[in-house]
Amino acid sequence: MHNYDFSRVAAASPEMRVADCEFNTAHILEVIDQAEARQVEYLVFPELCITGYSCGDLFMQRRLLDSAKDSLVRIAEATAGKSMILVVGLPLEIRGRLFNSAAVLQNGSILGVVPKTCIPGYSEFYEPRWFAGAEELEASELLIGGRRIPIGADLLFVCENEANLVFGVEICEDLWVPIPPSSRLAQAGAVMVFNPSASNELVGKADYRRQLVASQSASCVAGYVYAASNTGESTTDVVFGGHSLIAENGQMLAESDRFTHESRLTVADLDISRIHFSRIIMGTFRGGYGSGNYREIGFADPSVRNAEPRKLERRVVPNPFVPGNPELRNERCQEILAIQTSGLMKRIRHIGTKQAVIGISGGLDSTLALLVAVRAMEQLGRPASDVLAVTMPGFGTTNRTYDNAVGLIHALGASMKVVDIKAACLQHFADIGHDPDVHDLTYENVQARERTQILMDLANKNGGIVVGTGDLSELALGWCTYNGDHMSMYSVNSGIPKTLIKFVVQWYADYEADETARKYLHDIIATGISPELLPPSATGEIVQLTENILGSYDVHDFYLYYMLRTGAPPAKILYLAEHAFEGTFPREQLVEWMRVFYSRFFSQQFKRSCLPDGPKVGTVSLSPRGDWRMPSDASAALWLKEIEAL
Repeated sequence: MHNYDFSRVAAASPEMRVADCEFNTAHILEVIDQAEARQVEYLVFPELCITGYSCGDLFMQRRLLDSAKDSLVRIAEATAGKSMILVVGLPLEIRGRLFNSAAVLQNGSILGVVPKTCIPGYSEFYEPRWFAGAEELEASELLIGGRRIPIGADLLFVCENEANLVFGVEICEDLWVPIPPSSRLAQAGAVMVFNPSASNELVGKADYRRQLVASQSASCVAGYVYAASNTGESTTDVVFGGHSLIAENGQMLAESDRFTHESRLTVADLDISRIHFSRIIMGTFRGGYGSGNYREIGFADPSVRNAEPRKLERRVVPNPFVPGNPELRNERCQEILAIQTSGLMKRIRHIGTKQAVIGISGGLDSTLALLVAVRAMEQLGRPASDVLAVTMPGFGTTNRTYDNAVGLIHALGASMKVVDIKAACLQHFADIGHDPDVHDLTYENVQARERTQILMDLANKNGGIVVGTGDLSELALGWCTYNGDHMSMYSVNSGIPKTLIKFVVQWYADYEADETARKYLHDIIATGISPELLPPSATGEIVQLTENILGSYDVHDFYLYYMLRTGAPPAKILYLAEHAFEGTFPREQLVEWMRVFYSRFFSQQFKRSCLPDGPKVGTVSLSPRGDWRMPSDASAALWLKEIEAL
């Protein structure tokens, strides 16, 4: 079975001794065995790992150079029968010049050698004393172990049976310059970049290194593996920490501890198909340096294929829209509110509207819209009373939600109007010949459309606009009444998924609300999600809980994220969901909810095709004018067929 296009990579930092090739080789071989046990497919060792980086003038000694080359041959021979790709560093003499080089090995062979391009000679670095840069290389091949091996900074390694599986190599300082070689390698097709590095430690350098690796992986839209020498390299005036990093398109997947002497292996799974999807989406990534500028070196697919999918070496969070770090989450929530508020302010200014009219139910979505509207008026220098909050109790309204709606409106200082819709709905049932005791879709949607009519008419009456309350998750599932809560004049929540909304409301409660408003906001957050269109229980409790009908919003938002942000098919999304929700939801439940998600996502596109304006706040949007342009009559058959096979 395939591994859903994940490539397992590792950055190795083996125990080592400066200038002791035999000792270093023995530990390199030990780490190779450890990596193979963990099913690693691409293994990157530090810069000059066979000799050590800090050999100084010993690099010019023939004994060291010959021993390093012998060790390279020995390591290559030890890989016979192994499909794993290895990148190891050593000094090589070519036509009277020394080159700081990285050799790429697989299955007993040396596939190619990449010399370092940028040779640092500043501060504690003194490499120009010993090494020439890649531009000084006057050969395209070199002889090692009786075989001619391609050498050059123009090597691109391409999988022989998967043309989209491509990697390139740059070495340490190459990353720290204005235009790293990896930028060109990526435009030529490399989806993975391997960097054998030494990189000594200084106060604050780890933070900068981490930022650099993450940023370059984002700039290249690629996976980036950075392997650094550990404390065994330390000598004289410099200390090395073995800071190894693995990043993917701006996200740090794995990071080693620093200042260790023993061998360490840092492992992660790169999502190759996600990288390709991101590149397809980014039209600006196209063009530039073509693969014609590079020599392509073939390698056999190193993928480890098992009877069962392997456990991911990668964290899959159940709420991809919600930052796990509380500090970052607070920053995100504050920024979301700022974007929403700014968008609504612009619309109010442009129209010159007198009021913002909002239907308030006592639920999360309408609460957030109300908070945004009040903030917008305040920042425009206008009173909160210019927001007309309309609560419209119907057949399913409970005392809890009604009291929270009224209490919050008063606490925020907005104007309030109460319109009981039951009589109007009963009249409408009589007009269309519907039995009010039949609680079907007509029964529910009559209430939703009655509320929208009231809001629209009040907006006309008072020179205002209707501010919509529906969120991104509801739009994805079509969980809104067409020309009911589906419609407004500006929809402030349309770019925010359900799983994130409660955190935005929580942030407002913690940082901007007064004590009275905070009390109501906390109870709204704790209230179950419901459209409240069906009568409550005999004890006045909500019986129509949305997640009991559709399934968990955590899971639906997970499916939405991975479908739109990664382009993954259902089988891969389920594989990820099983990791994310392990111990929470069984596979059978996840499959059933996936069937609901795809069925509704395709069948409800017609509602998204005529959405009102609303601010984009995150990387996922379903606006038909921007991020998502899908025909309303597209078939879901391909996706549902795959789900049935699960």
